Amino acid sequence: MKLFVLALGLALSAPAAGPEGVQLWKHSQLDSYEKTLHPKIDAHKIAVEPVANWGNHRMMIAHREGDGQAEMHERQADILIGQSGQATLVTGGSMPHSKNTEPGEFRSAAISGGSSRAFGPGDIVHIPAHTPHQLLVKPGTQFTYVAFKIDVK
Repeated sequence: MKLFVLALGLALSAPAAGPEGVQLWKHSQLDSYEKTLHPKIDAHKIAVEPVANWGNHRMMIAHREGDGQAEMHERQADILIGQSGQATLVTGGSMPHSKNTEPGEFRSAAISGGSSRAFGPGDIVHIPAHTPHQLLVKPGTQFTYVAFKIDVK
């Protein structure tokens, strides 16, 4: 009986192990990416840090200090979660003079005829495959967000 009580006590005091593959990112961890990404801004005014890859979906942190290109993915949906700063999200419409930059990926300077809305911290958007989208960031400001790329059929 004493052995059973000892085993039960140890089991109750041990930290609970989560299921295999479960990962948690704290808000403070996500906030720290902004500082590390700022110096890595490229010619397109964006810096991206891959965070995790689970095969058919992956997570990254992106930091923008200017307008992004218009883009459309044939085989991926995007889920974006605003982290800090402000942007304007443009979706739908068409992408005049778009170029195929890699298989299933298209880019253009801008979207024509899309819908615009404010996008900021805590906001979440799902962008289905085949949907043109673009983030616009006012000069002198920045926008950091978590992006999930999800493969679709």
